[in-house]
Amino acid sequence: MNKKDSRLVYSTEIGRIKQSEAPARDYSGDGILRIRRETSGRKGKGVTTITGFDLDDAGLKTLAKQLKQKCSTGGTVKDGVIEIQGDHRDKLKIELEKLGHNVKLAGG
Repeated sequence: MNKKDSRLVYSTEIGRIKQSEAPARDYSGDGILRIRRETSGRKGKGVTTITGFDLDDAGLKTLAKQLKQKCSTGGTVKDGVIEIQGDHRDKLKIELEKLGHNVKLAGG
């Protein structure tokens, strides 16, 4: 195994390396929106994230506002990812499909 294939899990200088520090997969550009539920880094609070948009910031904010109103909850747009508070995967999938997007539920 060469150095590129190995993943650092512990270092004597900084201690244990968290799995969440690993780079996330970038699925942008394949035309599929991926909806997943995440809790990491949020003190156990779950959010639903939607990735894979080919929209500018203004378009993302407008869509995020519509989705937040549909779910009656809060949320934000960060780095091209829409985050909706709570677990609303099914409701968001139905709404995005109505808008003509190709949607997949990602993760377990």
